Amino acid sequence: MLNEIPQTRPATPLLDRIDSPADLRELSDKELPKLAEELRAFLLYSVGQTGGHFGAGLGVVELTIALHYVYQTPVDRLVWDVGHQTYPHKILTGRREQLLTMRQADGLSGFPKREESEYDTFGVGHSSTSISAALGMALAGNDNKCAAIIGDGAMTAGMAFEALNHAAHTEADLLVILNDNNMSISPNVGGLATYLSKIWGSKFYNSLREGSKQVLTKIPSAWEFARRTEEHFKGFVSPGTLFEELGFNYIGPIDGHDMTSLVRYLRNLRDVKGPKLLHIITQKGKGFEPAEQDPVGYHALNKLEPAPKKPVPNRPKFQAVFGQWLCDMAAIEPRLVGITPAMCEGSGMVEFAEQYAERFYDVAIAEQHAVTLAAGLACEGKKPVVAIYSTFLQRAYDQLIHDVALQNLDVTFAIDRAGLVGEDGATHAGSFDISFLRCIPNMVLATPSDENECRQLLYTCFSHQGPSAVRYPRGRGPGATIEPAMNALPLGKGIIKRHGTSAALLCFGTLTANAQQAASELGLTLCDMRFVKPLDTELIGQMARSHALLVTLEENAIAGGAGSAVTEFLNTQQLNTPVLQLGLSDDFVSHASQSGQLANQGLDAAGIGCSIRQRLSQLGVHSLETRAR
Repeated sequence: MLNEIPQTRPATPLLDRIDSPADLRELSDKELPKLAEELRAFLLYSVGQTGGHFGAGLGVVELTIALHYVYQTPVDRLVWDVGHQTYPHKILTGRREQLLTMRQADGLSGFPKREESEYDTFGVGHSSTSISAALGMALAGNDNKCAAIIGDGAMTAGMAFEALNHAAHTEADLLVILNDNNMSISPNVGGLATYLSKIWGSKFYNSLREGSKQVLTKIPSAWEFARRTEEHFKGFVSPGTLFEELGFNYIGPIDGHDMTSLVRYLRNLRDVKGPKLLHIITQKGKGFEPAEQDPVGYHALNKLEPAPKKPVPNRPKFQAVFGQWLCDMAAIEPRLVGITPAMCEGSGMVEFAEQYAERFYDVAIAEQHAVTLAAGLACEGKKPVVAIYSTFLQRAYDQLIHDVALQNLDVTFAIDRAGLVGEDGATHAGSFDISFLRCIPNMVLATPSDENECRQLLYTCFSHQGPSAVRYPRGRGPGATIEPAMNALPLGKGIIKRHGTSAALLCFGTLTANAQQAASELGLTLCDMRFVKPLDTELIGQMARSHALLVTLEENAIAGGAGSAVTEFLNTQQLNTPVLQLGLSDDFVSHASQSGQLANQGLDAAGIGCSIRQRLSQLGVHSLETRAR
């Protein structure tokens, strides 16, 4: 048992021999526990060097080894859910040394990625997709085995049960492994359950079961009696009745850290036909005592810095600004209800959940349900606030349109992680919310430029009677002084922050801080637009008539974004002022630091200034900087 992250690389002589699962399969069964010990130590060391998810990975070390030991990967397909649990998988599939580049620019992704390795059978980032994907692979008719490994709360999502329901009505040769680490289903583990699991997972029992089925199905009443007797007996000693009712052959729960048992069960089940579910019990953070004691706190780890870092700026993260506003608002508005789909800590709702437990709903990984739950609460006079990451709101788009906006219900969305998210990469980036929100009737969409504006716009949108959203980025703001008082800002109105000539920058969101430097250097007008919808058309018209160029700036896809809204308005008014639209390119932006991502997209201060100078030069317009030369 380790108590701290290794600062130096541990000795791993057995692991060093494994460059592929084929090498792993050359080991004897007796060598596997030692390999698990070395793999766990190397995982701790490597994540300490790079940062990233590791609690879930520590919990599946034995399972990962057993799967690659028994299955003929990559021909056999292993489909991992969520991605948090796949670092050991990457280590065993030829990427051990590359793990030290995890989540860095041009390094390994923090999630399974098909372009990265043939062993990554399905790209992952959002949860609860593994069973659907593995079922599709199993139904493709290729001569291979398919297994879905789902856990870390992913079984709480409706999509997982939709896939289970479909799989049970097929003859697909599919194994679903439910990795139960107390983040999903509570186990019923005991001597009798363990003993019977050994029987249910044995080759003898399953061959007897299939033989009896062939005989008894000729006598329907006898087969039905036998089937129900079996499933009710299983339900008496295990939580498998649900899966048996769906049509799965359920085995478990078993100890997911018992390597010998895991290998035996997997060998037996690999040859059992039809849909099967193996329920294993693991401990998140296994082998690292702090993570075992606090699996939520140690879900992920920051990079260990060998030298003292510069003092962290005394500026709150945007999620903390939201969390404080939520508590302050709840104190004066008894109708406020807070909802999150499994992102209480990440969204800054811990204090609210403690102070207002009766008004807080964590619905687990169920974004669609979260939005329609809010709609139902709004129907009864409550004022729900849905705190959700931009990337996860995509999963509830139908509910957002049909259940909230169409009915013009009073629901406020606090959209966290809007824009680029750094090391988490493309799967978690909030690149599209402006585009998919501004086209929805009845929706109000606000884009604060700093921490204080975030607080005030949250209050503004919450005070609005109807659907509204405030989007804000990951991390810290520019350091604006936050006013304790909450004041509603004029709906759909921006402000001029700097008067200049030649070009006017229309900024939507926190890139305003980067634009400030370019505006000052080039002598340009700078507008903080505050709202994408309703759009401040009066201010845009004023800027278009008094400047040679309009520059729109947003941390969102250019396609269909705020800049598109501006050009659409200009077209209706027959204003032909040129527009330079700056935002995210038509690509999925790969993982790197947030500052690196912004620089690569030309959205740092230098990039913004360079793009404006080029466009002004093309137009034959001289900025203040050019005239000064």
